[in-house]
Amino acid sequence: MAHRSKLIAMSDFRSNARNHLLSFRNEQGWWEGELSSSALSTATAIVALHLVDERAHASWIHQGRDWLIQHQNGDGGWGDTPISKSNLSTSLLVWSALGLVGGTPERSAEDYIRTHTKTLDPSDIAAAVIGRYGKDKTFSVPILMLAAICGRLGPDGWLRVLPLPFELAALPRTWFGAVGLPVVSYALPALIAIGYARFHHAPPSVLNPLRWLRALSWGRTGPLLKVLQPSTGGYLEATPLTSFVTMALASSGQKDHLCVPEAVRFLKESMRVDGSWPIDTNLATWGTTLAVKALGSDFDSVDGVKKWLLDQQYKSVHPFTNAAPGGWAWTDLPGGVPDADDTSGALIALSIIGPECVEAAERGVRWLLDLQNRDGGVPTFCRGWGTLPFDRSTPEITGHALWAWTVWSDKLCSEIQGRIASAKARALRYLERARHAGEWCWEPLWFGNEHAPGEINLIYGTSMVLHYLKQAGVSGMLVDGATEWLKRQQKPDGSWGCIEETAVAMTALGITSSEWLKRATNEGTEFPASPIGLYFARLWYHEKLYPVVWALGSAQE
Repeated sequence: MAHRSKLIAMSDFRSNARNHLLSFRNEQGWWEGELSSSALSTATAIVALHLVDERAHASWIHQGRDWLIQHQNGDGGWGDTPISKSNLSTSLLVWSALGLVGGTPERSAEDYIRTHTKTLDPSDIAAAVIGRYGKDKTFSVPILMLAAICGRLGPDGWLRVLPLPFELAALPRTWFGAVGLPVVSYALPALIAIGYARFHHAPPSVLNPLRWLRALSWGRTGPLLKVLQPSTGGYLEATPLTSFVTMALASSGQKDHLCVPEAVRFLKESMRVDGSWPIDTNLATWGTTLAVKALGSDFDSVDGVKKWLLDQQYKSVHPFTNAAPGGWAWTDLPGGVPDADDTSGALIALSIIGPECVEAAERGVRWLLDLQNRDGGVPTFCRGWGTLPFDRSTPEITGHALWAWTVWSDKLCSEIQGRIASAKARALRYLERARHAGEWCWEPLWFGNEHAPGEINLIYGTSMVLHYLKQAGVSGMLVDGATEWLKRQQKPDGSWGCIEETAVAMTALGITSSEWLKRATNEGTEFPASPIGLYFARLWYHEKLYPVVWALGSAQE
């Protein structure tokens, strides 16, 4: 009788969670989701708009400024989301932006910044920012550029902005992985615009050949910014990247560049009614595939979502990363870029709602197979870009590809089946080598934990790899070792951390009932999100779909 009552209670939880998730669908039947507002995005947007035309954009600037002041943390700093702890990067950006556009926060931002930089001396600020990101210049250089623009780095501020080799963007796209660009593959517009701005404000000596090379290359690299710009005007549909490109151009005498009006339009249209900006417009494709996987066979309106998902598959070479046709991006908007995680998610979702879609699945499977790196792992965007974290092979993306290959293998031709068998063997060897600190756990790429050592979310990473391995039919020490490691991480209260972390751990371990999860979600009716997502070099976000889809997925009957 007790067992029967437990099943009924869990059935109620699943029913409530299912209804909650279905309530988030848009009128077309798929999920757009909702990303958290971001202090970092808001700061970058108001600086960009101020530099282009302070008077014309006064309303947007003032609303953004007021939102930032209202969302300062008690320690004087700012976090990436309204519920995030303060961090140096965002606090420095907001402090700089408020210094430019005007606005006095209630608490001293300088006091918080000094806890990380010791002093407000420009050299200490620059050293702290560079130290946070290491050799990856994707984010350290834009932060320093904004601080220099806003006067926070002193009269010689531009000399503290590391130069970027924007002239390399003139090379054939297929060379980029080999030349070792100092930014990740998706940040090419920032490389061009910020690299030019640094050159404009602090050029090399007239005796340095780079001065003349870079001056000559602008005629070819500058127009690429328009070529790479999607019709919405927003690079990657992301406010930070679009803002950084816009302010770099506006600060260096390029307000009339062809990409600036459309970038400004994107920024103005992206502002929310409360005066904030999110980091990205939406993660619609990713969120929809997560929802489909969580619902499984318990899902209506299949045909509409199936058609929509098929429409998101890229049919031509992508102009941004030169990616071949066949993949999916995270969003349905034109600024998306095909990537491995979303392609795997789409393939798995199609296996649930469109098992007859073999032609589309074959294109997607081939795309993923072609992306696999020589080390056996699968990267996010581009094969062979192994220098920086957001381009290297990563465990949970590799595991996701394993599952995607497996669900379609039996329906594809013998040639692809052979490729899949070889790819799976190589991927498993990669996962064995990629374990964190020699333990049976893995560090994820796109998710973190602000409160964990090094902000590494081993709970999420290990849970996803373990779940994917099981779904791919893998057994042995990879599964057994990860299972035992994950069990040991359970807290005395029955959780593994937040709702998201607890739900994915339960799913990986096959646990379908949790009193803690029921209490934390008010029996599956309330799902407060936590900032566990990572984006654009350790920029945190939360997404309202995450706790719902993962909690629902953990309650599979």
